[in-house]
Amino acid sequence: MIDLACRYLGLTLRSPIVASASPMTNSLERLLALQHAGAGAVVLPSLFEEEVNRDSLRLSVDLDAGSDSFPELGSFFPPMEFDHLGPLSHLKLVTAAKEHLTIPVIASVNGATAGWWLRNAELLAVGGADAIELNLYSVQANPEMTATAVEDHYLRLIDDLRFRVSRPLSVKLSPYLSSTANFARRLVDAGVDGLVLFNRFYQPDINLDTLDVENRVDLSTSEDIKLPLRWIGLLRPLLPNTSLALTSGVHSGLDVAKAILAGADVAMMASALLRRGAGQVALAEAELAAWMSTRDYHSIAQMRGSMSSRTARDARPYERAQYIRTLASYPVSHLL
Repeated sequence: MIDLACRYLGLTLRSPIVASASPMTNSLERLLALQHAGAGAVVLPSLFEEEVNRDSLRLSVDLDAGSDSFPELGSFFPPMEFDHLGPLSHLKLVTAAKEHLTIPVIASVNGATAGWWLRNAELLAVGGADAIELNLYSVQANPEMTATAVEDHYLRLIDDLRFRVSRPLSVKLSPYLSSTANFARRLVDAGVDGLVLFNRFYQPDINLDTLDVENRVDLSTSEDIKLPLRWIGLLRPLLPNTSLALTSGVHSGLDVAKAILAGADVAMMASALLRRGAGQVALAEAELAAWMSTRDYHSIAQMRGSMSSRTARDARPYERAQYIRTLASYPVSHLL
C-alpha cells in the first residue's frame, strides 16, 4: 500500500495534493467535490483589500441614495443585503466549509496596508480557518522604495500578526525578490510556519485594436513548475522544519512527484482544476501512487526532499554551475 499522508502547517493531510485559491474553491459545492476527489486540503479564494474597499464605497453610495428627499419617504431606500459585502462573504464560506468538510480549510488574505491585514486575518481565524495564508502580491514600482524597506514592512506585519493570531501561518511569496533564501529565512525567524512558492503575477498586455492596457488570465502549464521546483530544492535543506508548498505548474501526478522529491510538503493545483474540474485531483493521485509503486517508494515521507539540492546525485542544475552547458545543449543544427 502507498501511504500518501503528509503534514503541512502542523495539519495532517490524507494527500499532498492541495486545491489552491481559485474560482474552484469559491463555493461549498465545489469544495465538497474537491474533498470527494481526494484533495488533502483546500485554500479558499483570497480576500482582497481592493475588493473590500470597493464594496464599502458601493454601500456608502447606496446608503446616500435619496438622502435629500423627504424623510417620510422611508420606502424610497432600496432593499439591502449585507452578508455578501467585503469580508462577510469570505467569513460565511469559511464557516460553511468548516461545518461540512473534514479536510483542512485554509483562508487566504491579500492586502496592502498593515491594519487591514491584521483585522481580516483575525476575522477569518475566528471564523474557524485551520490556517491563514498571507498572499504577498504587490508590484513595487516606487523607485524610492528599497528592497530592504519592502521586506521590513512585511516582517513587521508578520510580527504583529503572529502576536494576535494563533493559527498556523503561511506566506505566499513572489519570485521577484532580491535574495529569496535570505527573505525566506527571515520570515521563518519571524514566526512563519510555511512558505508557498510562488505567486503567479498576471501580466498586462496591450490590445493593439483598442489601444488599451488589459489584464488577461493565462493558465499555467507543467512547464511553469521549473521555477518553484528550483527554489523548493534549494530551500528544503536550509529550512528543514518549515512547511513548503509548491504552486504553479502542478497539473499531474508526475508534477506532484517532482514537487515532493525536491522537498515540498504539498503541491497546490489551480489551473489544472479550472481546465478539467475537481476530478483531476483523483487522476493526479492515482498517477502519483502508480509512479511511486514503480520506484519502490512506499510513502510521501520517504520521498520528501530526496532530490533536494543537498541530497540529489548532482545538485549543480539547481544553481549556476550548469548554466553554460545547458545553453550549449540546445540543438541548432536544423537552422543551418
